[in-house]
Amino acid sequence: MQIKYLLRNRLRAVAVFAVILGSVPLPAHAVSKEIIQLQTQVQQLLDMVQRLQSTLDTRFAVLQNLAQQTADEANQMTVAVNNLQKKMDAQDEALSGKLDTNSGQTQSLNDSVDELKTRVAKLDKSIQDMQSQLQNIQNPPPGSIPGAGAPSAAGAAGQAPGGQALGPAAGPAVNQAPPLQVTFQSALSDYNAAKYDVASSEFQDVIHYYPLDSLAGEAQFYLGEIAYRQEKYEDAIKAYNAVLEGFSGNPKAPAAQLHKGLSLLKLKRRSAGIQELRSLNRRYPRTPEAAQARSRLNGMGVRISER
Repeated sequence: MQIKYLLRNRLRAVAVFAVILGSVPLPAHAVSKEIIQLQTQVQQLLDMVQRLQSTLDTRFAVLQNLAQQTADEANQMTVAVNNLQKKMDAQDEALSGKLDTNSGQTQSLNDSVDELKTRVAKLDKSIQDMQSQLQNIQNPPPGSIPGAGAPSAAGAAGQAPGGQALGPAAGPAVNQAPPLQVTFQSALSDYNAAKYDVASSEFQDVIHYYPLDSLAGEAQFYLGEIAYRQEKYEDAIKAYNAVLEGFSGNPKAPAAQLHKGLSLLKLKRRSAGIQELRSLNRRYPRTPEAAQARSRLNGMGVRISER
């Protein structure tokens, strides 16, 4: 706009100068031919100024039209981009919701499978115990067969020399199982007090006397924790494996797998540790232990999921 006004003012100045020059009086002897030539040149100059003015007006109008079209197209593009952004945001929210739902379903499925594995393991152990008892009944030890062995001078066991009964024969004392809850809570208190030797013995009692109870899985986990705190990482891995294999549906299973992976990393077994942390993230994706595993993998510069 400023350029247009500047050119217009200059052209007007040239035209005015030409008019003034044409109005200057000349000698009579030079009036005829020179005045005509000067008037012709002035007229030509005025015509050129008018044509240039018209050309400038036309081009400026075209430029204004192009500028308006560009502004309209830019506004339309902005509206289209905003609509596309809204659609993408909506799709992202929908996809995020689906991923959360799938993660929850995956974890529920893994929990169900783990619980089923635990029940099968417990059932298999019960069957093995029953088979052992049945085998003992069918094939008793030689010393337990009635009448076996030579009678003593006082007669058969449990009888007086005259055949009188002396009462039931004394047998070996049977170990009585300690109370489950009391033993477990005592072991947990000793563990928190860093009395690891005492706590280990008590946790082992829980596993020995109550192998099918869920607290046996937690006791097995704390045995791994004791070994981990004492930097006995190989023993810790064995204890954590016992939790994952025999008590996979236990609430302590995610923590056992996390600490197993960390134990492997402590032993400089990087590939195995990374694989264990990735497996934890797949099996229990919505647990705090899975979040810790993802954080550790990110800190190591490792992809969370394998390609």
